[in-house]
Amino acid sequence: MSIPQSGGGPIEHMGQLAEYLESGCKPKDAWRIGTEHEKFGYCKDTLKPIPYEGDRSVLAVLEGLRDGHGWSPLEEGGKLIGLTKDGANVSLEPGGQLELSGAPLETIHQTCDEVNQHLRDVKDIADKVGVRFIGLGAAPVWKHDEMPMMPKGRYRLMNEYMDRVGTMGKSMMYRTCTVQVNLDFASEADMVKKLRVALALQPVATALFANSPFFEGKPNGHRSWRSRIWRDLDPARTGMLPFVFEDGMGFQRYVDYALDVPMYFVYRDGKYINALGQSFRDFMKGELPALPGETPTLSDWADHLTTCFPEARIKKYMEMRGADGGPWRRICALPAFWVGLMYDQNSLDAAWDMVKYWDAETREAWRVEASVRGLHAIVGGRRMLDLAAEVLDISRKGLIARKRCGLGGMVQDERHFLHALEDSIDTGKTPADELLEHYHGDWNGDLNRLYAEYSY
Repeated sequence: MSIPQSGGGPIEHMGQLAEYLESGCKPKDAWRIGTEHEKFGYCKDTLKPIPYEGDRSVLAVLEGLRDGHGWSPLEEGGKLIGLTKDGANVSLEPGGQLELSGAPLETIHQTCDEVNQHLRDVKDIADKVGVRFIGLGAAPVWKHDEMPMMPKGRYRLMNEYMDRVGTMGKSMMYRTCTVQVNLDFASEADMVKKLRVALALQPVATALFANSPFFEGKPNGHRSWRSRIWRDLDPARTGMLPFVFEDGMGFQRYVDYALDVPMYFVYRDGKYINALGQSFRDFMKGELPALPGETPTLSDWADHLTTCFPEARIKKYMEMRGADGGPWRRICALPAFWVGLMYDQNSLDAAWDMVKYWDAETREAWRVEASVRGLHAIVGGRRMLDLAAEVLDISRKGLIARKRCGLGGMVQDERHFLHALEDSIDTGKTPADELLEHYHGDWNGDLNRLYAEYSY
């Protein structure tokens, strides 16, 4: 989840809302890559989720990173709830999932260096305090009442609201993990094409990264239970955004959508003020019940945009949100996948040509089937395995065309970061399929084996 925004002045007219999004436009040479990934922490001996405080806790890990690895603290209400260093942030999801929000970087090589250093640092601290971390899309065994709640006002408000608008909101908050990438756009037209491709092909990422076949101690019937959870969270702020594919799509149309998303909060003086279900449109008019007579700042608008949860979304950049959290070697594959599609014009055009005639029903069908069957999904007679192979080929060509070398020039481009996904295409197996094979085979139904063999 995002940290509170700051630095925005007062909003004096409605046009500033779209201008805020448009201010993210950058020339191609300024495009960057920001990778976010989450992981579950658990006590090494009990296999239970780690609490916020104590000898074996999220706090102990944060303090270890602060004191031993040069991170600066971020606090809320006197509690350490995050860290910052060199443009990156470490933050906490509601159930204590540890998230790295990486710095904006130029290449996947740099992204992978950042990820690897972070995971090494976390492991260094975790080993000292008796905890471990695991990359999965959903908690395989833990039930809701076993999960801690992190001391963040935003989460207390969301926790109160979720049961009003869906059945799986709390499962998302406490028992899911994802890996995401944030990418730039050059113009409104570039944003529109990228967002359309991102939404249409998000199910391909869901299928390739599917890694949550267990929930509450047994198979759940899905390759990506995390994706299933998002389908019954809150229809006002989730989904595939059919309007994005309509004529007239642009920054203002996205603003109109975001204004219709009910609010969660307003952040003032270090505190989250309850604005659950209220309207940002009323806020613009000075009629917000939570703050009568006050009008919003651009920071309030930036905060509100973080409470929209579609499969891909825009702020001053674009977020790809469809993938499960996963094992170490697959984390860098996610930004590589999307950079190859989005940052080379020929690849972006080819991806758009592939999906531009799909209707909303087709896009939604792929979303559902990817969640249930992963690479084995079939929609309209077409196999996800074939679709994913074609998309991966486009991405690979885009990475080759970028010609971003690594290891001092010894590696000519970034295509090798796709190897884990190419393995999935070759075998027809995602991480979820491999987990299910173990469960029904050598694990003999014992999910405790998962912790020993799949932790960082």
